[in-house]
Amino acid sequence: MSRGILLVVSAPSAGGKGTILGELFNRDGNLRMSVSATTRRPREGEEHGKHYYFISREEFRGLIDSGSMLEYAEYVGNLYGTPRGPVEQWLSEGHDVVLEIEVQGGAQIKKLAPDCVSVFITPPSMEVLEKRLRGRGTENEETIRKRLETARRELPQAENYDYVVINDRLEDAVDDMQAILRSEKLRYMRDPDFIKGLLAGPKA
Repeated sequence: MSRGILLVVSAPSAGGKGTILGELFNRDGNLRMSVSATTRRPREGEEHGKHYYFISREEFRGLIDSGSMLEYAEYVGNLYGTPRGPVEQWLSEGHDVVLEIEVQGGAQIKKLAPDCVSVFITPPSMEVLEKRLRGRGTENEETIRKRLETARRELPQAENYDYVVINDRLEDAVDDMQAILRSEKLRYMRDPDFIKGLLAGPKA
């Protein structure tokens, strides 16, 4: 069995990665979503253990100290991170695992797992991004301003990712994500033993 692909996905806040990944999961039953831990408060409709593990800053620091976090970063005053155990288990079982994480966390994963596949999802324009942020109705003006400032700092980091997907039309963006996974699965490095087996011939 081939080891699964670790797919790192980042985007500015309100960049649409959650919507895109939701549709991608509807299409691909082999995907698994890593549930991140965070110290921020849950938004309306979010559930503990499903969308995030909502924990205190003290609990988060304890996980870091015990080596139980694959990566972690601070974003707009809150800590976010990826628990290590479930990710390693799913990959070993051949599942492709999605890490939906902030740009800082994505950089950490690239260092820890150079064979991961990283995708940066970007809005078609800053105007569209601001419209989406305001459309949420969950942030005040100060938070929106901070998120837009953060997005302007993060967007140039797209050059450090393997792929960039422009989230203009949802169906096209999901098609692009599927194409990335298909392409990566065909790379020789993902299953070098297959060719070696062909050359070795049938076993006696």
